[in-house]
Amino acid sequence: MELFILLVYAIPLVFIFSYSLVQLSLIINYLSRKKLISKHLSTSDNLPFVTIQLPVYNELYVVERLIDAIAAFDYPKNRFEIQILDDSTDETVDIIAQKTKEIQAKNIDIHHIRRENRQGFKAGALAYGLAFCKGEFIAIFDADFVPPKDFLQKTIPYFSEKNVGVVQTRWQHLNENYSLLTHLQAFGLDAHFTIEQGGRNAKNHFINFNGTAGIWRKKTIENAGGWEADTLTEDLDLSYRAQMLGWKFVYLENVGCPAELPVTISAIKSQQYRWTKGAAECVAKNLRKLLTNSHLSISTKLHGFYHLMNSAVFVAVFFLSILSLPVMLVASNSEIYDKFFRFTALFQVSWVILGCFYWISFQKTGLGFLKFVKRFVLFLLFMMGLSFHNSVAVLEGWLGRKTPFVRTPKFNINKQSDSWQNNKYLVKTIAKSTWIELLLFFYFVTALFIEIYLKNYGLVPFHLMLILGYGSILFYTFKQMKS
Repeated sequence: MELFILLVYAIPLVFIFSYSLVQLSLIINYLSRKKLISKHLSTSDNLPFVTIQLPVYNELYVVERLIDAIAAFDYPKNRFEIQILDDSTDETVDIIAQKTKEIQAKNIDIHHIRRENRQGFKAGALAYGLAFCKGEFIAIFDADFVPPKDFLQKTIPYFSEKNVGVVQTRWQHLNENYSLLTHLQAFGLDAHFTIEQGGRNAKNHFINFNGTAGIWRKKTIENAGGWEADTLTEDLDLSYRAQMLGWKFVYLENVGCPAELPVTISAIKSQQYRWTKGAAECVAKNLRKLLTNSHLSISTKLHGFYHLMNSAVFVAVFFLSILSLPVMLVASNSEIYDKFFRFTALFQVSWVILGCFYWISFQKTGLGFLKFVKRFVLFLLFMMGLSFHNSVAVLEGWLGRKTPFVRTPKFNINKQSDSWQNNKYLVKTIAKSTWIELLLFFYFVTALFIEIYLKNYGLVPFHLMLILGYGSILFYTFKQMKS
């Protein structure tokens, strides 16, 4: 039985280690990449027509900001149209209607598009607008984004190659300095939009359209089967279907598109749930097709496997944390454990790789190594605290349990003096999962006391991190309830 517990414990450990080795290859790819040569639009009148789609659902705080930014695009007015795909059920509808009239008065081709129902959610709205759009290219922006006016000028030229199906830009952050929560989100996203997207794209491995701040060739969407709503990450799903057909994706790290980060723990959890469950659903839908595609190299399949499976890291961390107490008890009565624990020391290199992964991204901020160490540790604690919440989402995705698309509410929070306390979209109920997180907090506190009593200190750092991680999630959750 003791050996069985140790073997089960080793499975998630090996997965995390192998995942870290793939991340190491991304670091190498990123550092050895050739930077893309910036392209610019010609002054020719023969510019391609672009449809700009803005999928919106109950965004009364930010929708005007978005529309104003799009209407200010420095692109010939007769060469683009704006589709506001409005599924709203509140006063957002009236705000959009009024803003649409205002923009139309400026001779800009803008349409306020309403559906009878929200079937298919965001994917359904995008497909609905695509059916009668006029553009050869489709730019998509979520409601929390404020794209710069030269966005089309910097992105459209990369479609000069006929096999390019998507151009994706880097997310920037309007409110990174608002709070510790926004700092940590920016820390994680910056690494994705630096090492992951850049490293994969450098070797022509699959990347993903991030759902916003990018442009599709309309023909690519149609060729890949169109938007489908059977996953919560329709962007990742369509990205893989398109690339498996041979379409090329281009990632532009040097072109930024600012967006608002969620400022409440409930909004962060909602976003994390959708991202992790959607990725797991894409595993069930696309992984076999990826691995059996005879036109893809082994390295592209390998990177695609770990790309699709990245949300499984949360499951691995959660099972490691749950099994840590039985493993510790085994340690007190087993000679096998001493050899096993020495063996697992090899896997500590994963932390070093992970640190390098985030440092390369963070050093571009110029904030220094000590600031990085603090931010890195806090980020790890926070992600460990979300491991149960995200593991539930992943397991639901793998098992095919369907749930509605729950958007991340936006509050138009840009500076520290802005307040979200009276926001209409604020969630003030405690989810059932919070009580489980509370039980897990006490579970790890108990584990810590037991190992101190047994004078077996090998897992003390891990349990301390779990206690602080779950404790921080609980702190922010109950703090939000009181606000």
